[in-house]
Amino acid sequence: MLKMDEIQKRLLLEVADLHDVPMGAYNLRANGKSVGRGSSANIEITSKEDGSGIDIHIKPGTKNESVHIPVVMSESGMKETVYNDFYIGEGADVVIVAGCGIDNCGTQDSEHDGVHRFFVGENAKVKYVEKHYGSGDGMGQRILNPVTEVTMEAGSSMEMEMVQIKGVDSTSRTTKANLKADASLIVRERLMTHGKQYAYSEYEVSLDGENASADVVSRGVAKDKSYQKLDLRIVGNAACHGHTECDSIIMDEGRILAVPSLEANNVDAMLVHEAAIGKIAGDQLIKLMTLGLTEKEAEEQIVNGFLK
Repeated sequence: MLKMDEIQKRLLLEVADLHDVPMGAYNLRANGKSVGRGSSANIEITSKEDGSGIDIHIKPGTKNESVHIPVVMSESGMKETVYNDFYIGEGADVVIVAGCGIDNCGTQDSEHDGVHRFFVGENAKVKYVEKHYGSGDGMGQRILNPVTEVTMEAGSSMEMEMVQIKGVDSTSRTTKANLKADASLIVRERLMTHGKQYAYSEYEVSLDGENASADVVSRGVAKDKSYQKLDLRIVGNAACHGHTECDSIIMDEGRILAVPSLEANNVDAMLVHEAAIGKIAGDQLIKLMTLGLTEKEAEEQIVNGFLK
């Protein structure tokens, strides 16, 4: 059984869908300390010598295994920076689940800054899921600033699911990736802000090898007086394919700024960007309201479907 209180267990369920110790390798962190760790025959998790984080080594050829490394915080005023490095061996096929949940019922700000570096071996395949969640009725803010750096060898592929739907007052997300020949990166970001929340996302992908490809799609909803800024940048340094897309719904007095950037340094680089920001269409609301929903219920259903 996990040595966690009920608040921490609730946070763990929100960010990692875990009720207890997961199958496979895992490292569970609560209020700045490890509360559970386990390695498997093919995945080893060790602490860094300076205590700043962990190293995860996945053996070449590892198939159908998972790694869970969620973080939960329930102490007001706590601030930490954690460095985690992932070494994924050649030909491996794994799922990595991270994320952070903060419950702040106090007056001081609570902050978690997680720096994740991925070294993806040749022909390896990774699915990475990162969820952020905030709760608590205190005046202190819930702050999350994730940094993700990815180095992808030839023929590797990675799918990243970045989700932040509720309760985070301020977040600054930075994601950078470098892809070699035939490597493929897919990113799906889902983001909702409300109140006076602030969210900044920056993605920079460098396609350095022939036939490398990237598909980065962000969907966001800004409610109340919240603000979102999205920087999407793809650099094509070889014959490659790159696509970015920003789809956003703006509500109430929310604000959204999308800043696309495409840089082609090779005549055979094919780069595309799409963007759309707007309010919920009136005919969508009317259609649902004719089925018996109130306007608020109709809005919620549309937003939930949009962020699925």
